[in-house]
Amino acid sequence: MDPAQDVASASSPFAAFQSRDFCFLAAARTLSTIALQMQAVAVGFQIYALTHQPIALGYVGLAQFLPVVTLSLATGHAADRFDRRAILLACNALAAACSVAFWLLARSAHPSLFAIYGTLVILGVSRAFSGPASSALLPSLVPSSHFANAASWQSTLWQIGSIGGPSLGGLLYGLHGSAEPVYLAAAIGLAAATVLLAGVRTRSGRMERRPPSIATVLAGLRYVWITKILLGSISLDLFAVFLGGAVALLPIYATDVLHVGAQGLGLLRSAPAVGAAVMAIFLAFRPLRRHVGRTMMLYVALFGAATVVFGLSTNFALSLAALTVLGAADMVSMVVRMTVEQAAAPPSMRGRVSAVKFVFVGASNELGDLESGVAAALLGTVPAVVVGGLGTILVVAIWSVLFPGLRDVDRFEDVKSTEE
Repeated sequence: MDPAQDVASASSPFAAFQSRDFCFLAAARTLSTIALQMQAVAVGFQIYALTHQPIALGYVGLAQFLPVVTLSLATGHAADRFDRRAILLACNALAAACSVAFWLLARSAHPSLFAIYGTLVILGVSRAFSGPASSALLPSLVPSSHFANAASWQSTLWQIGSIGGPSLGGLLYGLHGSAEPVYLAAAIGLAAATVLLAGVRTRSGRMERRPPSIATVLAGLRYVWITKILLGSISLDLFAVFLGGAVALLPIYATDVLHVGAQGLGLLRSAPAVGAAVMAIFLAFRPLRRHVGRTMMLYVALFGAATVVFGLSTNFALSLAALTVLGAADMVSMVVRMTVEQAAAPPSMRGRVSAVKFVFVGASNELGDLESGVAAALLGTVPAVVVGGLGTILVVAIWSVLFPGLRDVDRFEDVKSTEE
């Protein structure tokens, strides 16, 4: 391909879909996202129905976060030392088995909370290994000039799955008055996603050639620490979502604040994904080209402001609108963060850098769920969400001072990796 054709190809809003393997990976991730989001709605609603305790919802996040943080060094090392596609296949199969376990537990007359949390821990193990492997595999499926487009479309498809999954999960739960059909549908979806992953032909092989040692295992953590653009982008996501995440408390809002039940919960869970999907499609056609660092920080602050509006709202339509804006803002910061992280990490270390990132992401999402549950128990649901949103805005102000290199990134092309 001559340079003019290459530039035209890279500028196409559908550039990533020129790769057959990207198409298979994207389809598999979309299907698994739908399945896991359906399941998440069912788990949250079932546990709150069994306990009526906000802290019990926080434990859902904790159960899935613990494997991410305790296995982070092993998962990143595995992604750089073994075939990343094979890791994804094994993880999807394990997730499907967890859905079957949830289905069997839901059929019980008296479902065991201990068994539900235990299954969530196993699901967390699957996520701990699949996250770094998937993130590190993506750049090898498309040309480097197509990566930002691939990141936008992958995020778009993930959000589409996050729209359909919660709505379908809430609908099935509401129609049947039980989590059983939701878990069974999730198991089927995850099994189908595993079949699609098998269609990916690319084999990453062994990227890390040095013999195993403490130094190679810790290399990703060390690299993130010394690369301030990476440290700033990852930690900004950690604290912003940790403080501003309200998703864990949606079952309480649906039941006690907005009074919309299981089907309303599905719509609330879907609203951020609607905003994110629309924004991701917009970014695929109108990609960010200048001032990407400042843009990222501005939209993280918008995320916090939308969280405050949602926390104060007692109107279902306004709540949906606030969550939609929240999702759109999060998508902009996500695309910037993903592109910066892949550009700043050497290919041989992407698995370990991604593992560090997923510890931060896990802390912001799953551990953030625990924080939300504890804060709601101590302060009340509405004050906990409002204070968290205000905290997110404060974090953006502090990070703009602490990480001027991230704030002042102009173009993605300005970000370069440093081989160790």
